[in-house]
Amino acid sequence: MAAHNAWALVCRLFASGTPVLRATLSPREAATLSVLGKAVKLTAMDQSFVLCPHCQQHRAQVWGDGRGGRMCRCPDCGPVAVEAADGAALALDEDWLRQKMRLALGIESRDGIDDLGDGVWRLGDARRSPVLLARDLTRVLQEPALLERVRVAGGDIRVITPRPSTTRGAPFGTGVEWLVLEERFTLYGGAISFIATSPPTTPAVADPATPVNGPFSADFKWATLPDVQATPIQFTDGQSKVFGALWSFKGEATTADRIMQRAGLGSDKPSDLFKIKAKDKGKPEPAAQHAAYGALVVTQQRAGLYAMPCATAGKEVAMT
Repeated sequence: MAAHNAWALVCRLFASGTPVLRATLSPREAATLSVLGKAVKLTAMDQSFVLCPHCQQHRAQVWGDGRGGRMCRCPDCGPVAVEAADGAALALDEDWLRQKMRLALGIESRDGIDDLGDGVWRLGDARRSPVLLARDLTRVLQEPALLERVRVAGGDIRVITPRPSTTRGAPFGTGVEWLVLEERFTLYGGAISFIATSPPTTPAVADPATPVNGPFSADFKWATLPDVQATPIQFTDGQSKVFGALWSFKGEATTADRIMQRAGLGSDKPSDLFKIKAKDKGKPEPAAQHAAYGALVVTQQRAGLYAMPCATAGKEVAMT
């Protein structure tokens, strides 16, 4: 329930696009701040008006009381002393949101995020489908040219927005899929997970990060490494393919070209997928992915060989 409430607050903050006074949060929302961590940050806000600290019903103008303090005059409560905490505001770290959304959809890290202006971003391509994240559905509906700017041959467009107050069926025609932010995504283990519309045809593990192949999940998109990170580490689609390929060699040292051919990727060597780009330095997700690779893969640089020792214990589930 805490994760559900935390995600609801994230969606509300993203939809508004502006900071909110901490005093305006409901008790349920305030309780989720510890779950959200760095996703929500303190920010500055206009201090000339505050929500009445006594009744929290009216916004009132603030003035100095002549003794170094501050006061406001509430229509119901009259003069009320204002403390520094009464003007504390919170804002969503939207870069955190966009990066987590990319991971949830398996968008490769080499695809950059394009700011299309006025609350619309192109997150990249997920399996040849361009993905747009917009603060407001109306913004996209009123400017169809946005869709044409990102459209690619043979791929549908995914548009992700918070749910508006009123909608009538599917707002877009053929070739455009609308994903409601509140309903199709959720928080899980400090990451964002995408919720599929139809259940899988085969029995699924309730927790997608549950270790199945050694420290890895069944699809190699998660790894549980307590020495690297307290929560499961989520990987991009390309990174998971590299780990899956390494796992298939059952711990034996193998050349880079064989590994990358097995993974179906065009990079020269496995570590290429785990390099931290300049723009991602200091971000916890790329750092954890890079550290996981270092902890799991043994490299013989002179011989140009790579091995995953933990795969020797999982030969019976190795990939073919």
